[in-house]
Amino acid sequence: QVQLVESGGGLVQAGGSLRVSCAASGRAFSSYRMGWFRQAPGKEREFVAAITWSGSKTCYADSVKGRFTISGDNARNTVYLEMNSLKPEDTAVYSCAADDRAYYSACYYYTGAYEYGYWGQGTQVTVSS
Repeated sequence: QVQLVESGGGLVQAGGSLRVSCAASGRAFSSYRMGWFRQAPGKEREFVAAITWSGSKTCYADSVKGRFTISGDNARNTVYLEMNSLKPEDTAVYSCAADDRAYYSACYYYTGAYEYGYWGQGTQVTVSS
């Protein structure tokens, strides 16, 4: 059983920074992929970023590219999402997800929520204008 626990959400002003974390437990994650998704009120869940546990591949949504950075700490079984230059439209519940699907070179295979079988409960990020 895989467990994912997010932390680090909060309220920040536009232009500010925030880091959210996802602590994973329950399995060896050496072959896993980890993803961050977000869902704003009244909107569908959308892909934000993904990383293979080896760190060899990262993928980003166009809306966050250049502002957000995903990284992992294997020793702590934790994945981070560093968010800079935050905008009010980044306001959402951010959830991390994991799965042990095969490695693909194309980011397309990391962006769908259906690609992930394990999910955390989410953490709220609110960006004020």
